[in-house]
Amino acid sequence: MTKIEQQAIDAIRILSMDAVQQANSGHPGTPMALAPVGYVLFHKHLRHNPSDPLWLDRDRFVLSVGHASMLIYSLLHLSGYDLSEEDIRNFRQWGSPTAGHPEYGHAPGIETTTGPLGQGVANSVGMALAECWLAKHYNRPGHEVVDHFTYALCSDGDMMEGVSHEAAAIAGHQKLGKLIWIFDDNRITIDGGTELSSSTNQAKRFEAYGWHVTHVSNGNDLEEIDSAISKAKGESERPSLIVLRTTIGYGSPGKAGTSAAHGAPLGQDEITKTKENLGYPSFEPFHVENSAREHWAACVENGRELQGDWQKRFSLYQEHTPDLAAEFLKVMSGGLPEDWDEEIPDLTAAENENATRGWSGKVLQGVARRIPNLIGGSADLAGSNKTTIDGADNLLSSSPGGRNIHYGIREHAMASIMNGMALHGGIRPFGGTFLIFSDYMRPAIRLAALMGQPVLYVFTHDSIGLGEDGPTHQPVEQLAALRAIPNLCDLRPGDAAETEVAWRVAIERTEGPSFLALTRQKVVLLDRRGTLAGAEGLRRGGYILAEASSGTPEVILIASGSELGIALEAREQLEAEGTPARVVSLPSWYLFGRQEKNYRDSVLPPEISNKVSVEAASTFGWTRWVGESGYSLGLDHFGASAPSDILFEKFGITVEEILKAARNVATL
Repeated sequence: MTKIEQQAIDAIRILSMDAVQQANSGHPGTPMALAPVGYVLFHKHLRHNPSDPLWLDRDRFVLSVGHASMLIYSLLHLSGYDLSEEDIRNFRQWGSPTAGHPEYGHAPGIETTTGPLGQGVANSVGMALAECWLAKHYNRPGHEVVDHFTYALCSDGDMMEGVSHEAAAIAGHQKLGKLIWIFDDNRITIDGGTELSSSTNQAKRFEAYGWHVTHVSNGNDLEEIDSAISKAKGESERPSLIVLRTTIGYGSPGKAGTSAAHGAPLGQDEITKTKENLGYPSFEPFHVENSAREHWAACVENGRELQGDWQKRFSLYQEHTPDLAAEFLKVMSGGLPEDWDEEIPDLTAAENENATRGWSGKVLQGVARRIPNLIGGSADLAGSNKTTIDGADNLLSSSPGGRNIHYGIREHAMASIMNGMALHGGIRPFGGTFLIFSDYMRPAIRLAALMGQPVLYVFTHDSIGLGEDGPTHQPVEQLAALRAIPNLCDLRPGDAAETEVAWRVAIERTEGPSFLALTRQKVVLLDRRGTLAGAEGLRRGGYILAEASSGTPEVILIASGSELGIALEAREQLEAEGTPARVVSLPSWYLFGRQEKNYRDSVLPPEISNKVSVEAASTFGWTRWVGESGYSLGLDHFGASAPSDILFEKFGITVEEILKAARNVATL
């Protein structure tokens, strides 16, 4: 290691421990340990341009070990990204782009939000899968415009999380040769040594998954690190794991190699001793030698050259394949074809009863025919979820241009991989499973919402209506739990026409994820060409489906999904009894809650207290719409095994129970 290399590496360590100390919180030890590999990556291997962090063919770098955020902030700052020393000094402070864990969209060069361990590595599988798919579709002989690697730095904690097992197995199965994980084998967790909780041989584990595995015995040996990365890049048929042996808190004479360097500042005295131990030329906080900054500045010029070379290749690509190049730029920008919805069937004219999952499958085919980068699959339930794109190949290593992904029974990895594909750009991902199993996906769904990624979840078997599989498979609290996630758009259509519009809304939405909650059982046909309102009202989340005969209702019935038909039957009886009744379809709390107050009040007038909600799920949260004087008919207990019609009868999701509630709602 040369003197200037040492200075450049130590600059990372100094910025990291000084920033954590000033914030009085954070994780200094891992950035100090990983400074050498960060240096080798950013200087010698990572194809990136600090002047243009969004260059389309850049290598993707994921810091899955998100608590080591000062590592990536230091690397970004030193290598020339628009991240100032002031930003570094304001680590973990209000309004600063240098949050406690890396946040997508806050600082340039952050490819994904990490912090919950395991999520970053799973995201990286999605990024690598996207690269592989795009290369197959858009590269042509002599014109390889998609050709980059995905790197992820991960920790013992990442490896312990179950999602890493799921994602690594998929990566090995898909033979993602351009995926490289660097495992920080420091053998320390917050509670102490890893021997307290794990005896897994990670190298053997990954070999069993079909990965190429190599070892670096000394995390400070630049040549050994460089060689390991070069070997990994040469493995075209297998993803690679580099097991990097490091010492947490390297350089700290009193805390190196211990859990004390993990999750708390080193302390000013220990920082001074560390700088002295490293032979650092200054004890001044945040000091970086000019020579080190000049050395790091080479990343800027190198990045410009790399992107410039690619731009020349892309210009030739545009000349030879102008239509394909235009399509590539379109999909990478997240745009939709102008005619994307022209082959969606008009389900307003549906003549036969079907489950909403069945209607969803029909809409999917029309959408997929016009959106070439719509890629999706299921966690081993494609036939049940109706998520197979007809006529498309399976996406496998032998057919990398396929559009149907078989995730296996790995719901968590599926959701995290979809996040990675969306973050990479160029792919519109969707994935299906039963609504009950959204619980396995929740951490990744939450992150999709946090990052504002347009991911679509197709959740079928959305209530006790799935029947005989029983309470383990019947969702009760899942709708309420998902609706509680900010920026997640819920869509629970009640008939064919609403299912069509729900898909349109989900595809058009780009500021966050959406989910469809769909039935297994058939739903009634609603005559939209008669007195019932059109399904376009779904775009506003809730709308008047059937108005009271008098124009002014005495009672308002609110329903979603399959329960719409039951509510309409109840309305007919109330009207026959002389009670003017309105039915409101409320398929999306998210969308309805974002309408102007005047509209919401026109649909659900506050002065009308007699409101009854009907949904075969938890009543939690429905007070928001029915008011304190209203009544919510639902399921605040688990289900049972029986045919769906029996379950609805036994658990009171019936016309009779709606009528009882409507007649007595004023006194309840």
